[in-house]
Amino acid sequence: MSTAIKKIGVLTGGGDAPGLNAVIRAVVKAGCNAGLEVIGIEDSFDGLLEFNRMRVLTTRDVTGILRRGGTILGTVNTGDPFVKSVVASDGTQQRYADRVVEMFHKMGLGGLVVIGGDGTLGLAHRFIELGIPIIGVPKTIDNDIVGTTNCFGFDTAVAFATDAIDRLHTTAEAHRRVMVVEVMGRYAGWIALYAGLGGGADAILIPEIPYDVNIVAKSINSRDEFGAHFSIIVVAEGARPKDGDVSVIQERGVGRAERLGGAGHRVAHALELLTGKETRTVVLGHLQRGGSPTSFDRVLATRFGGKAVELLLAGDSDKMVAFQPPNIGAVPITDIVGKTRLVPPDIDIVRTARAMGISFGD
Repeated sequence: MSTAIKKIGVLTGGGDAPGLNAVIRAVVKAGCNAGLEVIGIEDSFDGLLEFNRMRVLTTRDVTGILRRGGTILGTVNTGDPFVKSVVASDGTQQRYADRVVEMFHKMGLGGLVVIGGDGTLGLAHRFIELGIPIIGVPKTIDNDIVGTTNCFGFDTAVAFATDAIDRLHTTAEAHRRVMVVEVMGRYAGWIALYAGLGGGADAILIPEIPYDVNIVAKSINSRDEFGAHFSIIVVAEGARPKDGDVSVIQERGVGRAERLGGAGHRVAHALELLTGKETRTVVLGHLQRGGSPTSFDRVLATRFGGKAVELLLAGDSDKMVAFQPPNIGAVPITDIVGKTRLVPPDIDIVRTARAMGISFGD
């Protein structure tokens, strides 16, 4: 090897997503095959607080995990390491972030692969400023990280949501109902857009296009007039009405983002009043995060993990691996921190959906 790095760490942070284990597997295999020792760090950066929360990972340890959902290392999506204090095993108290840096060097690590979404990658960038060499791997089912065309987990979430919509078509048609399907995505409408188009939805409501529920009701009534007595409405959890706000069930707190929820129920209630049709709501929630990753996500996650190790071996840092079809490239983490990849309202897939007669409520 043309680098002094002999040992690297890998951790997963933020919400879980199908494909995390595939990235871990790729990092371990690529690292071990390059002669590195790979340390698995448990529960995001929390694992760097004490020695007993880290373990050596060999190729044997990651055998069979490619197809598994979740993460063998655990994950955390709350707390801010730069405001918290911790009491170390020796009884001393220090700032969480300082303890992480200290343990990184005590472990003899030469680099860190951090797998996470925008929040985790934002923390990673701050640790880079404290001297830890880090390569980020973009992870989110929401597909809202800038700089990469796809994040692993997105394809799996869309596939599940599409299957759910397929199933709801049969019961909606049988009972001549309106079925409102709420999907995840936070402030981006990628899951709703792709699953809605793939599942043949009649309306798709996304955060980037504020909706007028009266327009949605009109489209449902139009379907009734030509003999289609049921409708499927896909609602992103961050969708909001014109001159209205997103539905929140828990406000933002220290080290905790606000929890969105209730968008589907709000739309369903309004549509039932406006159309007189029986309306039901299905919230897919965390079902979209679970289960085995699709083949696309397995391959993408594997390519991400391999590229992360390649960059560390080359002495690179402060980069995030990115899918730049047909290749896996890298972008500076500074270019993605604090930004969100939203659906452009005039993107071709939106235009295609409109051409299919799908309403966006505008």
